[in-house]
Amino acid sequence: MKGRVYLVGSGPGGLGLLTFRAREVIDGADVILYDQLPGEEVLAALPPTAELIDCGKYGGMHTLEQEDIEALMVRHAREGRSVVRLKGGDPFLFGRGGEEMEVLRAEGIPYEVVPGITSAIAVPECVGIPVTHREVASQVTILTGHEDPTKGRSALDWEWLARSPGTLVILMGVKNLPAIASRLTGHGMDAASPVAIIERGLRPDQRVTTGPLGEIAEIARERKVRPPAIIVIGPVVELYREP
Repeated sequence: MKGRVYLVGSGPGGLGLLTFRAREVIDGADVILYDQLPGEEVLAALPPTAELIDCGKYGGMHTLEQEDIEALMVRHAREGRSVVRLKGGDPFLFGRGGEEMEVLRAEGIPYEVVPGITSAIAVPECVGIPVTHREVASQVTILTGHEDPTKGRSALDWEWLARSPGTLVILMGVKNLPAIASRLTGHGMDAASPVAIIERGLRPDQRVTTGPLGEIAEIARERKVRPPAIIVIGPVVELYREP
């Protein structure tokens, strides 16, 4: 008997931005494999009747490797269980949901993707930074600040990104911020371009750090900026106002 796997995005944080469908499949789950990014409020509301398996990454260390997570999804589904793979944000935006979908397809496991509100848009807008604006930003580019190190070479065109108009939103970029800033300015982006870093967005200890691109890495170091955080670069950052 085959069960079903749900690849669920929990949104950017808190129960208020969890979708009805996500809540429905979470409450009906037999097994939940969860990351830490959904946040304390969502994780505290997971049903006690489900088997909860921590798959998070803490301090650079993975609780479980990706292959182990995929094997658990397949095993529990084949045992006839309803399995939720719970992720922060949206499962298909730098969440490895696409890879997990491929595994489920190859193994013949029924699955459903439950989209989540992505932090790439929700976190900036909730501090008053729209990622697009009719007057200053007609496009937004979302990129990872931490590529797969096994690829050998970057898939990002830093020259194009540096000269691209609009807004850059970078996820998972805090650790590599000095290199990111250096690549962008080295390819022609103005060192005075405004940058905002939003740590732990939509959570009680949310914090915003701003500064020019040429100085933001040093400012972030002085303020001890830590992940998870969203980095926004572009004229829209000038719309931010401190509370």
